[in-house]
Amino acid sequence: MSGEWKRRMKLFIQRFWQPTSACMTCMPGSWANVMSLAHWTIALQTGLLTGLLAVLLTFTPAARFYRHRYGSALIVGVLTTIGDFYSHESHYRIPYVEHFVTGAISGLLTLAASYLFEDRARRLRAAWARIFR
Repeated sequence: MSGEWKRRMKLFIQRFWQPTSACMTCMPGSWANVMSLAHWTIALQTGLLTGLLAVLLTFTPAARFYRHRYGSALIVGVLTTIGDFYSHESHYRIPYVEHFVTGAISGLLTLAASYLFEDRARRLRAAWARIFR
């Protein structure tokens, strides 16, 4: 497998867990129904669609957004909003609110992950070493 395809697979995995986690967080009753198959199905559909869209963007000039953490977070937030909108109707009284909140949470997760996991998770390893000295 070429280096470019390995990078795309890594990108897909990253862009799969962030929207899935955001979707599970933003759906009403998600924490109470964490074992609900219906909630997991919707969250996995959102993550899968977002991951696929993120990989498709690597074939376009928009791939340059992935080079910067804020651009990456913005792209993932927008793609998650699209994926969530496609996956299901909003569970909130006001239409589209859940989709935009899910996109915002996914963008924030992407931004947090870019800080925590950069340089082979240097910040996490340093914090772990400080805690367990």
